[in-house]
Amino acid sequence: MTLQWTAVAFFLYVQIAFNIILCVPFISPQRWCLIFSWRIWKWLSHYWNKCFFTIIMVLIVLFLDAAREVHKYSCPEPMQEDTVNSNLFDHFYMRLFRAQRNVYITGFSLFQWLIMWRIIILLKKVALAIENNAGLQAQMENAAKAAEQHQEENRRLKQTLVDEEKVISEDILQLKLEVESLSSQLETAETAVRKSHAEVEAMKMQIKDLAKEYERLLSEHHQLQNLQSAADEKIQ
Repeated sequence: MTLQWTAVAFFLYVQIAFNIILCVPFISPQRWCLIFSWRIWKWLSHYWNKCFFTIIMVLIVLFLDAAREVHKYSCPEPMQEDTVNSNLFDHFYMRLFRAQRNVYITGFSLFQWLIMWRIIILLKKVALAIENNAGLQAQMENAAKAAEQHQEENRRLKQTLVDEEKVISEDILQLKLEVESLSSQLETAETAVRKSHAEVEAMKMQIKDLAKEYERLLSEHHQLQNLQSAADEKIQ
């Protein structure tokens, strides 16, 4: 195996190992996202696109070269086994086998490279989705807590309103009792006033009668005095 195909095979083994590590279940996407956020990856990210497409182009070129070799050695041989040296025949099929091996190596390497790139993108998306989900979960929890607080405040307000209604109803009942008591007192006072008015009217009538009787007695007294004076004059 030449140097270039050895490098491609080594690159394929590294890709397989790295993809297996990426698919390990106990390493969470958040941890991979944290690893990918290291400073060295940020520094390499400026060259990532160029490196990615360069490796793809190199692998495609090697794949096409290997496919060309396979096509070259897959053509019908112009020589038969009984007329050609067996060593040359074995060498021909060895070259065909190597060309096919190189096709498989470059093809799987190209496939693994694309798979690795896709897995990294999906891991980042999953980590971002998990972070967004965590944020939404936190928002939902905060909203649930706020709703519970509002419900608790509403319950307290309702309880306060109920207590105030009870107090108001008790005050209204007490006011009604006071109004009834005042009404009864007012009726009693009105009755007393009417009675007082009646007594005053009776006293006025008595006073008028007494005044008339006094005037009558006074006139009789004057008449008696006049009669006595006349009798005294006659006696003299």
